[in-house]
Amino acid sequence: MDEEPPIESLKTRVKKAQKAIEPKNESGINEQHAYGMAMRLVAELVSGLIVGLIIGYFLDKALGTKPWLLIIFIFLGLGAGIFNVLRAAKQIEEKQARKREEAAEKANSNEG
Repeated sequence: MDEEPPIESLKTRVKKAQKAIEPKNESGINEQHAYGMAMRLVAELVSGLIVGLIIGYFLDKALGTKPWLLIIFIFLGLGAGIFNVLRAAKQIEEKQARKREEAAEKANSNEG
């Protein structure tokens, strides 16, 4: 028999339907996925800043050096946050590049 088993046929039809209804903007990017990526990057930046602020505050309070350690650790936290944003953005870009390559390979294999 040349027909696919019913469950496999159903799986392929469901995948096609999911891709068809996936919300995309003019550039073809899934808007929900882009929103999630943006929120991750903002969280990386803000968390680094907050950690620096907390460490600086408590060190200043313990050592009586107000406001110098607070200022220093705010900048260190901001630097760590920026570093984390760059690292996360690189990971996201690599993941998208892999997906594009896999899609291109799949399209090429379907043509032949």
